[in-house]
Amino acid sequence: MNLVLNLKGEYFDDIKAGKKPFEYRLRNAYWSKRIVGKWFDYLIIRRGYPKSGDPDKEIILDYAGWEEQTITHPHFGDNPVTVFAIRINPIEE
Repeated sequence: MNLVLNLKGEYFDDIKAGKKPFEYRLRNAYWSKRIVGKWFDYLIIRRGYPKSGDPDKEIILDYAGWEEQTITHPHFGDNPVTVFAIRINPIEE
């Protein structure tokens, strides 16, 4: 089983460049049901919703788990929120 995350281009590009150690998902019922108590073989990160078979818009990494964090980020608004911080393993070239 794989965890697939579709990202905005800027976040995908940051991960590809090795600048982003976590990808965040709001801790809510939807994401809790998807990841709590589960382990995945791979983390698949996609730039938007690419056509099938477009390797330039997909990164496949070994899954490294998640941790709970409280962050403030423009994507989630002005107030601190609790998130699932999904670990991004370094990309091997």
